Amino acid sequence: MARRIFVNLPVADLPRSRRFFAALGLGFDERYGSDEAACLVVSDTIYVMLLALPFFRRFTPKPVADARHSTEVLVCLFLDSRAEAEELLRRALAAGGRRLPRSGDPTAGTAFEDLDGHVWELGWTEGEAGG
Repeated sequence: MARRIFVNLPVADLPRSRRFFAALGLGFDERYGSDEAACLVVSDTIYVMLLALPFFRRFTPKPVADARHSTEVLVCLFLDSRAEAEELLRRALAAGGRRLPRSGDPTAGTAFEDLDGHVWELGWTEGEAGG
């Protein structure tokens, strides 16, 4: 059985976040959804649980970082090609995301912030098939 990863991210406005990620062409697994959570499907083995902030707080006694003002996590998604990364970035910007500057690392690709300030790095490796 393949291992799966579920990354949990707090969001301020769950319906707004659902619309944002749907605009990127990503889907949701409604089996894991509710009024307080949405399960974003990134791949067959990678999921992002978008949790309404009050619901997210139930899982930790620590203060929850506001990703617009501090870094809590960097989500790096490696894609099959530069063209695929650029298309995802284009969709993110059109849906209200914010482009972040590219680093000097040739595998770093590009990055954007989602509506809650979470950083999504989009990478690919130059020279690989489709790159």
